[in-house]
Amino acid sequence: MLGCSSYGSGEAVHVIAHGLGGRTDLPLDAAGAIAGGGVAVAASFLALTLAWRRPRLLPNAGRPLPERLARSLDAPALTLAGRAVALAASALVVVVALAGPPDDRTNLAPWALLVTFWVGMVPASVLAGPVWRRVNPLRVLHAALCRITRTPVSGRRAHPRRLGYWPAAAWLAGFVWFELVAPGRSDPRLAGLLIVAYAMVNLALAAVYGAGWFDHGDGFEAYSTLLARMCPIGRRDDRVLVLRTPVTGLTRGCAEPGLMAVGCVLIGSTGFDGMSRTTYWRDNVDPTSVLAGTLGLTAAICGVTALCLGATRMTAALSGDRHVMTRARFAATLLPISLGYTVAHYFSFFLLEGQMTVILASDPFGTGWNLLGSTGHRIDYTALPPWLTALVQVNAIVLGHIAATVVAHDLALRTRAGTRTTRDQLPIAVAMVALTCAGLFALLSG
Repeated sequence: MLGCSSYGSGEAVHVIAHGLGGRTDLPLDAAGAIAGGGVAVAASFLALTLAWRRPRLLPNAGRPLPERLARSLDAPALTLAGRAVALAASALVVVVALAGPPDDRTNLAPWALLVTFWVGMVPASVLAGPVWRRVNPLRVLHAALCRITRTPVSGRRAHPRRLGYWPAAAWLAGFVWFELVAPGRSDPRLAGLLIVAYAMVNLALAAVYGAGWFDHGDGFEAYSTLLARMCPIGRRDDRVLVLRTPVTGLTRGCAEPGLMAVGCVLIGSTGFDGMSRTTYWRDNVDPTSVLAGTLGLTAAICGVTALCLGATRMTAALSGDRHVMTRARFAATLLPISLGYTVAHYFSFFLLEGQMTVILASDPFGTGWNLLGSTGHRIDYTALPPWLTALVQVNAIVLGHIAATVVAHDLALRTRAGTRTTRDQLPIAVAMVALTCAGLFALLSG
């Protein structure tokens, strides 16, 4: 996992091992937590079938925000400021990665990329909406290039609808492989080159398909936008900002190609991160083996995919609706599970090891600066007690699966009301319980 000791105290600080991970010194009864989590999800399913008889998560429901607040949130000045900050921060990270200190002990870039950006995007999107779409530096660069070359922002051809989120799923799969498996993944120079390469490829594709490419083709923007569907602030079809039930945005019910692939990549990769820290993996697998890591990551993603596809196909068979696109509507239910896994695995990591971004940002080029007054500081591991981490981790996984169960039930009621709905949803409910137990096992077996 990404780990570190104290910076500025003579001990090494490294971005190491299997990607991110979290702390394992937790006061938990693993067997009890796993069993309790599975029972909680199963009980929630039974309660839903008894008490939730009609769709309640209406996509266009919600209380409109006060007009002044809505205008402030939509203000062009706020967008311009956000884009300027995001572009400047991205440029700084690239420059520091390529021209700053040569190792991850003192270079800001790996920490900014793998901690602050990758993990921090999750709470930012869930709490504030599709923030990365609004400030995406690639959109800014694309608009500037179009203006310079006098080419239309809409591109030369439409983005093929059949591709959907498949390009984003491919990008995310590549990124999690880099994060969890790739040799030298903490090398600042490598991180800088990958950021530049990612930007160049996506800008080239946007030149063909227009700015719409970023909606589904930019893995990070797609990830942020999908997470934002769970934000308590959303928009109705008339573009009015409303305060809503957090998971309401998942119930629009339209099938989107590649959405299930995105969910399976995110869940499978987080599961592999936990699995790679278990005693069994450490005792039987060489942690430096790229082949073993690649096979393990692939197996985890494929396992989640097989479970989800099997559950949705069995549900379709029981309901008599075998249409592929109808089954694909349930792909959105994977997003709360992914959120729960991410919070569980990376909550303590983000708040503790994430301090390194601020520490190193005070002297980004290693020249002795103290811009933020944090140069020479070290991580405060007492800021987050183990009992709080344990509480958040277990509840994040269980609540994520309960939220997914709620959304799946509400979607099912839109197409088939009555007593058959309970029987039709059994395969999905079983899959939710299995994922809950497997997620807790991977989390607590380190």
